[in-house]
Amino acid sequence: MSAFSDHLEEGILEHTLRGNPLSTPSNIYVALFTSDPTDANTGTEVADSSYLRQDAAKGGTIDSGWTAPAPSGDGTMTSNAKLLQFPPIADGTVTITHYAIYDAQLGGNMLYHAPFTTAKTLEINDVLSIDVGGIEIVLR
Repeated sequence: MSAFSDHLEEGILEHTLRGNPLSTPSNIYVALFTSDPTDANTGTEVADSSYLRQDAAKGGTIDSGWTAPAPSGDGTMTSNAKLLQFPPIADGTVTITHYAIYDAQLGGNMLYHAPFTTAKTLEINDVLSIDVGGIEIVLR
């Protein structure tokens, strides 16, 4: 189950109840965390020197990187439509526990976040790959 960030919650309320436009990001990036990023974006993002958020777009367009929203259980779900592969770890052991979706490769606004089902400990030269469908954003 994914959660909205405070930024996205505020934007949706401003849009639906106050008539203010909701900004549409031009790109979507997946970030890795060693702690819960929380709705307030206060977690610890991976700090390895080779780490870089991964562009989730497939074929260069934002909509191609995610499946069309569809009913799933008691909510609506979309998932990544592209294999996401992060650079090899360079500096030392790191344990990945969470991911977050951002609107920028550096800085930017966090949109969604969630824990991985199982934490993954990576050693130097290990590569983290997220299969197609490995990230599910479910809204209830």
